[in-house]
Amino acid sequence: MKKDLEKQNDLAVEDGLVVSLSYVLRLDDGEQIDSAASDDPLVYLHGAQNIIPGLEEALLGLKVGDVRDVAVSPNEAYGEMNPDAFELVPYEAFPSDLELEEGMGVRMVESGTGRQVEAYISELRDDGALLDLNHPLAGETLYFNVEVVGLRRATSDEIAHGHAHSDHTH
Repeated sequence: MKKDLEKQNDLAVEDGLVVSLSYVLRLDDGEQIDSAASDDPLVYLHGAQNIIPGLEEALLGLKVGDVRDVAVSPNEAYGEMNPDAFELVPYEAFPSDLELEEGMGVRMVESGTGRQVEAYISELRDDGALLDLNHPLAGETLYFNVEVVGLRRATSDEIAHGHAHSDHTH
């Protein structure tokens, strides 16, 4: 058991490690929009693009117990707001029993590709709902306060699948 603890202490965040992270995420105005407690951390495979690039890069080299404040600009997070990523959809395209509200999230299927797309109702107009296809955090600088609460080597399965498996026992 002592050896396992020593091994974990020797590890630093790098590609191929499963990182357990507690964090608080705030926006420019200080509003907290997300968090993960140390007893229920975000667990991800480093180097597999499981989290936004700016945060992944900032965590490189950290060890268990390290705490950092990280500001991630839009181009290293969810991108800038795209003014062309809006689409006016006629009301007939929505299920008749769905009560539409501004700010509401809707899932659409892209014609042609069949891909599911998340969108948000930006505005309800006379001729339909104006959908915003931007990620809700597009254009936002994200402020993370993070703590590395666990590190371990990824299993070959996790590396093959490109993500951490939550049922892995420590």
